[in-house]
Amino acid sequence: MVIEEEETTSVLLHERRVFRPSAAVVEAARVKDWEAELTAGQDIEAYWAAKAGQFEWFAPWTQVLDSRDAPFYKWFVGGRTNITHNAVDRHLSTERRDRVALLYVNERGEEYRVTYAELASEVNKMANALMKLGVRKGDRVAMYLPPCVEAAVSMLACAKIGAVHSVVYAGFSVRALADRIHDANAKVLITADGTFRRGKVIDLKSVADEAVGASPSIKTTVVVRHAGNPVVSGTIGREMLYDELIEGANSECAAEPMDAEDALFILYTSGSTGMPKGVVHTTGGYMVATATTLQTVFDIHDDDVWWCTADVGWITGHSYCVYAPLLAGTTSLIYEGAPDYPEPDALWRVVERNAVTKFYTAPTTIRHLMRFGEKWPQGCDLSSLKILGSVGEPINPEAWVWYYEHVGGLRCPIMDTWWQTETGCFMISPLPVSALKPGSATKPLPGIEADVMDLDGKPVPPGRGGLLVIKTPWPSMLRTLYNNPDRYKKTYWEQIPGGIYVSGDIARKDEDGYFWIQGRADDVLKIAGHRIGTSEIESAFVSHPAVSEAAVIGTPDPIRGEVIKAFIILKEGYAETPELVKELRKHVRHELGPIAVIGAIVFTATLPKTRSGKIMRRVLKARELGIDVGDVSTLIET
Repeated sequence: MVIEEEETTSVLLHERRVFRPSAAVVEAARVKDWEAELTAGQDIEAYWAAKAGQFEWFAPWTQVLDSRDAPFYKWFVGGRTNITHNAVDRHLSTERRDRVALLYVNERGEEYRVTYAELASEVNKMANALMKLGVRKGDRVAMYLPPCVEAAVSMLACAKIGAVHSVVYAGFSVRALADRIHDANAKVLITADGTFRRGKVIDLKSVADEAVGASPSIKTTVVVRHAGNPVVSGTIGREMLYDELIEGANSECAAEPMDAEDALFILYTSGSTGMPKGVVHTTGGYMVATATTLQTVFDIHDDDVWWCTADVGWITGHSYCVYAPLLAGTTSLIYEGAPDYPEPDALWRVVERNAVTKFYTAPTTIRHLMRFGEKWPQGCDLSSLKILGSVGEPINPEAWVWYYEHVGGLRCPIMDTWWQTETGCFMISPLPVSALKPGSATKPLPGIEADVMDLDGKPVPPGRGGLLVIKTPWPSMLRTLYNNPDRYKKTYWEQIPGGIYVSGDIARKDEDGYFWIQGRADDVLKIAGHRIGTSEIESAFVSHPAVSEAAVIGTPDPIRGEVIKAFIILKEGYAETPELVKELRKHVRHELGPIAVIGAIVFTATLPKTRSGKIMRRVLKARELGIDVGDVSTLIET
C-alpha cells in the first residue's frame, strides 16, 4: 500500500440520518451504557483481563500484555487454556449440554441439529482419529471443506489436541489450495466429495486430489461423504473416509493444555496475485476477544439463534460461525447454498423456519438481494429477528436503510462491523444501544484504540480522510505471518513511526467521533488534485433507485489526472438506456458535487469479487488499462 501526493482524502458524501434504538432493544441489552463501556475499555489491560475471567484456564497468566518485543506482542503471558475445552466441554456440566450448538441448513431444505453433548462426542472422536494418523501438537492440518458440521468438528478437534488448522475456502483453485498446503507444510488434508450450489453438486475431491499430487507434505487425505458424489480414490498417499476414520474412535479426549501464545490456526489472505499471507492467530487472546465482541456487539443471550452467513473458510467463519458462538454457548446456524436459490427469498425462509434472532451478512449480499425488490423479505415472517449485522466492505447508506426497513422491520439495529483477517475480531462497531448513522461503523469498541492519521502519524482532523490505524495492541491481533516475520513488520508496522498498526483502509471521523470507512488505500481515485474514496462514489450510484451494485475505478485523463469509470448492476425492472446514463450522471453530481467527474458508465451483469464478496477494483482497472491482471483463479464473477 502506497499513499502518494496528498496524505488525506476529500469527503464528498455527508449522511445526516440518525437511528436510535427502541426501548425494547435497550431493555434487553447486556450493555446499556455505551459511553460507560467505552470508558471502561480505556484501561486495555484491566478491561481484557476482566473479560478473560469468564473462561476456564488450566494455569493463570502472570502478565496480561507483554510489549517488550513489539510488534510481536504477547497476551495473557504464562496462561494455559484450550479453546475447544471452553467452546464445548465447559458447557457439558450446565443446561447447555442439551442445547443445539450447530444447526446445519442447505439450499435443498435439508437440515440437522447437533447439541453440545453430541458435538463434544464428535469432536473427541475426530481428535483421537487425528492422533491415530500421527497428528501431534504443532502439526498443520489443511481443510478444503464446504460449510458443514464436519468442518467445525475438524477445526475444534485440531484445537483440542494442539494441531494448527489451515482452512482453505472450498472454491479456490488447485493452485491456490496447493500453495497454501505447501506454505503451511500440512501433514493431513480433510476434504469432501462435493458442495451444494444453485441446485448443483460442485466437485471438490478432484481439486483436492490434484493439489495433493503437488503437495508432498500430505501423508493422509480424509474425505467427508457430504454431497453424494462418488468418491474415487486418489493416487497419492493414504486416503480415508471421514466416517470410517472416526468409527469406533474413543468419544473421550483430554484437552491439550495450550499456552495462551501457542498457534491456533493459519488463515491465508485471499490475495489474487503473489503468494497470499499466512496470518497466524494464537489461542488465548483470540478466544477472549472473539467471544467478548460477539457477546457485546450482538447481545447474545441463551435463547438466541445466531446466523452468520459467512463460509467457514474465511476469518468471519472462523471467528463468528464456529469459535465465538460456541464460546458464548449459543446456537450457530451454518448454511450451505446461494443466497438467491431456489428463489430470492432463500435466506429469509431460513430465518422464518428457524426463528433466527441475530443475523450477520455481507453488504454485497444485501445489495444483490435488493435488486429483486422488497417483496421477497416482506413475503416472509421475519419477526424473530432482533439485531442485524454487516461485515466485509462498507455498507452504503441506501443498502443500510433497505436492510433496516425491509429485513429488520424498522425495529432491528444494524451492527455495521469493521475488522480484518488480521484483527481476528470486531474492531469498530456500534453496540445495540448506540445511535446509528447509515454507512458508519460508529466508534472503536471498548479495549480498542483506533484513529485516522496521515503518513507522519499525525491525527487527521474530522471531516478529512486518512489511514485507518490501531494505536495499541489487542488480544486477537495476528502475531506474525507464517514463516515471514519480516513481511509482518513491513506490511503492518513500519509505514507510520511509533509502532502503529496500519490497516490498509482509509477512513474519516466526523464531528461526533464516528468512523466512516472509505475503502482500500490502493483504490483511492485522484481527480483534479483531490483524493476520493471509492465507497462514497459507489454509495452515490447505489442511492439511485435503479442501481443494485456499483464499482468505480479511476481511468487516466490528461487534464484531471483521473476520471471515474463506473460499472453498474441494475435492479430488476430497469433497462440500459441513454436516458438512464444521463440520469445517473446528474444524480451523482447532485450527491457529490462537481469534483466527482464521470468519464464513462458501463452496465454489467457481474463484478469480479473475492470469494468473500469484496469487489476487486484492481482487476477492473487492469482490464481497463489492458495490463496483466495476474492470477484470478481465486476470484468469482457475481
